Amino acid sequence: MLELRPNCEMCDCDLPPEAPNARICSYECTFCAACADDVLYNVCPNCAGGFVPRPIRPATERRVGTSLLHHPPSDDRRCLKYGLENITHLVTATRDIPPARR
Repeated sequence: MLELRPNCEMCDCDLPPEAPNARICSYECTFCAACADDVLYNVCPNCAGGFVPRPIRPATERRVGTSLLHHPPSDDRRCLKYGLENITHLVTATRDIPPARR
């Protein structure tokens, strides 16, 4: 089950389950679109993978057992464990390599 994390790991802005600007990598690291695009240039600072829009989990149960009611978002806020200099180095070294070749 995809963990819907509540915030951008970089700028800490709120990303509720219905946020159209939430981005995730294959490890579910979560960032806002502004950070993913304009600061990280599609390079996850945790794994160097790329980002995709985070799916929006339905708020209404239209199939039994499937909705935010049954699978609520996480309330565990995350923050980056790497410093800006380290992140900048990784992003600079990686951003011109397509995610599929990283």
